[in-house]
Amino acid sequence: MENFSLILAIVVVTALAFDFTNGFHDTANAMATTISTGALKPKVAVAMSAALNLVGAFLSVEVANTISKGLVDETGIRPEVIFAALVGAILWNLLTWLVGLPSSSSHALMGGLIGATIASAGMGAVHGDALVTKVLIPAIAAPIVAGVAAMLATRLSYTLGKKADGKAAAKGYRAGQIASAGLVSLAHGTNDAQKTMGIITLALVAGGAVAPDSDPPTWVILSAGLAIALGTYLGGWRIIRTMGKGLTDLQPQQGFAAQTSAATVILASSHLGFSLSTTHSVSGAVMGAGLGRKGGVVRWSTATRMFVAWGLTLPAAALVGALAESVTGLGDWGTALVAVFLIASSAAIWKVSRREVVDASNVNEPDEPAGVVTTAIAAVTPPPTGTLAEDLTDLTATIPGPAAEPATPAAPPAAAV
Repeated sequence: MENFSLILAIVVVTALAFDFTNGFHDTANAMATTISTGALKPKVAVAMSAALNLVGAFLSVEVANTISKGLVDETGIRPEVIFAALVGAILWNLLTWLVGLPSSSSHALMGGLIGATIASAGMGAVHGDALVTKVLIPAIAAPIVAGVAAMLATRLSYTLGKKADGKAAAKGYRAGQIASAGLVSLAHGTNDAQKTMGIITLALVAGGAVAPDSDPPTWVILSAGLAIALGTYLGGWRIIRTMGKGLTDLQPQQGFAAQTSAATVILASSHLGFSLSTTHSVSGAVMGAGLGRKGGVVRWSTATRMFVAWGLTLPAAALVGALAESVTGLGDWGTALVAVFLIASSAAIWKVSRREVVDASNVNEPDEPAGVVTTAIAAVTPPPTGTLAEDLTDLTATIPGPAAEPATPAAPPAAAV
């Protein structure tokens, strides 16, 4: 029993460590556009997001129940299985953070859980219907729905704002951006913090500490909320830079449209118990907002790398989770070996990240120059807003006038006779 209590404590601590990585990995979802448009200073933005993540963790337990009760069969799941699942999720989060890719922490967690469960109890222990309806379908639908909504909202914003005073409209959109960013942070707390709650609750059920089909205890909700809030406050600056500047260049109208659209999708999914990826929703909304502005473009090279990471998240985390479970199944020394591997790998990734530091001081610098197609489109498409005089000034500045003809040299004076 003492040994079992120790492994259960290790699982809880590891789950909170994952929640911490989820916080700094997904800070960009709520605050990248607000930071990139200058609506809030970087450190103020992450502090606000952290506080609202903590509040959001107490609003619902529907997603937590999807994780703890719906995805895998609770019976026969050992705490070591959950520990192995968390190892796969944490390592994938750290690797994608290192390269600045906004992948899904949710899918990393679920991939690790599926892989470890299959390695321990076989395919039959995974509820395929729940995986398809509450994970895979939302993963595909969320960025599309959020992207289309953000594109339409962006176009509507520019249409309605044509006759508005430029400075007053910009100020209003910045205020709207701050409010919508807060809504995304709140939604992130209601969705992502619950996934760790679900994992801890599943571990408690597996260890006999709580009855099957129980809701997360209050201390689980509080600890998960604090862990994700702390991670959010530290700020995943690498991913914030990719989301805010790497995908597209956003104006306040676009930032407001993107965040409002993403928050609506996330809150609706949380209410329905869908384990939605906030990363997919916000990334889709940012790209939709980029395409919604006349003259706006998306850096498809960055987007393509992001799509590849999305596709690899579930299988990669599942593979690591399955391998970790195979080692933990060898006994206590196997579990200790996996724990040492996790700590050593995390330290190595952090050390590599120090070679090029990204923080609040340089987060708004684009991580790569615009591609040839992006530059060409931006060059030939007129800006979306401004008065006629401003447009003519822009055209004068961007289209050079004809080169002046060289002056004809004056004929030499006739020689005196």
